[in-house]
Amino acid sequence: MDKQSLLDLLRHDARESVDDIARQLGADAEAVAAALEELEADGVIRGYQAVVDWNNVDEEHVRAQVEVDVELDRETGYEEISRRIARFPEVATLRLVSGDYDFFIEVEGESMHAVSNFVSERIAPIPEVTKTVTHFVMDSYKEEGIELGDGDDDDRLSVSP
Repeated sequence: MDKQSLLDLLRHDARESVDDIARQLGADAEAVAAALEELEADGVIRGYQAVVDWNNVDEEHVRAQVEVDVELDRETGYEEISRRIARFPEVATLRLVSGDYDFFIEVEGESMHAVSNFVSERIAPIPEVTKTVTHFVMDSYKEEGIELGDGDDDDRLSVSP
């Protein structure tokens, strides 16, 4: 059985039953279950999550993308800094990236104020952090390959000359 195909199916819909996945892969359900166990044990699959359209939820939920620049020294590397940042529950995503800044962090909170305070009181004071730039997410149109919204193609008003 091709593990990449199995992973692709799970990324598309992780709620499918083992029997349905096996049927799509043309494999035995026991082989699929064993492959899933192996992928989980090896740390390839780290969890299963729902993609949430926060615009359809009553409570306020704020996300921000934070660019973080750091200055390394002989004793401190990216791994150590990432471990310190990743421990905060507000941090949904943490990536080391190439380009104009070192880390990309996606932060979640109850309000813009809460997210802003988190960045200024928890991230910025880390000794190696030299700069942060916070971009608040105003709307999301696609998450994890899934289009969000009401499905209308174009809700702009037509204009005639």
